[in-house]
Amino acid sequence: MALIIVAGALLLRRRLSVENPGKFQQAMETIVEFVRDMNEEIIGHGSARYLAMIGTLGIFIGLCNILGLIPSFKTPTANIEVTLGCAVAAFLYYNLQGIRHHGILGYLKHFCGPVMLMAIIMFPIEVVGNVGRLLSLSVRLYANMFVGDILEKVFTGLIPIAVPAVFMALHLFVSALQAYIFMLLPAIYISMAVSSEH
Repeated sequence: MALIIVAGALLLRRRLSVENPGKFQQAMETIVEFVRDMNEEIIGHGSARYLAMIGTLGIFIGLCNILGLIPSFKTPTANIEVTLGCAVAAFLYYNLQGIRHHGILGYLKHFCGPVMLMAIIMFPIEVVGNVGRLLSLSVRLYANMFVGDILEKVFTGLIPIAVPAVFMALHLFVSALQAYIFMLLPAIYISMAVSSEH
């Protein structure tokens, strides 16, 4: 999937045109505008610097989600290893952005809460909550895609005429929704990591 995305990016770069954009370029511009608008709404000022990471996560996960619709292919995101890898990438990214924005001590202070007297209680809770986001990101995507794959295979095997089309359409909807959620949550986490107040 990574090779497909790189090949698509190289193809798009070769055919970029201001006067006569092709359909692929127009589709990618729509995705970029969507992610940019989402980032601006959630993160606010300076959100453009996070566009590449969040957009790439969305495209990668979206394509992985729909790959299972092609006969003889499996949905990569129905494996916990893939979703955990994406979650770790997002986790490291937003924490590094927080460190870059506040410095190491400033970012750690971010976990202490607004009242320093409560830091001894708040710091461990915030750290556990932060690490728990790994589980939230990875398991949500994995469980949805795994169950979707199973349902599609079961019903396709039982009633191979019209029902598979319904489950394929449902799979497409869930794929797009899960890709959106996987872009939305890291954007929220980045917003929290770089904000002045926690």
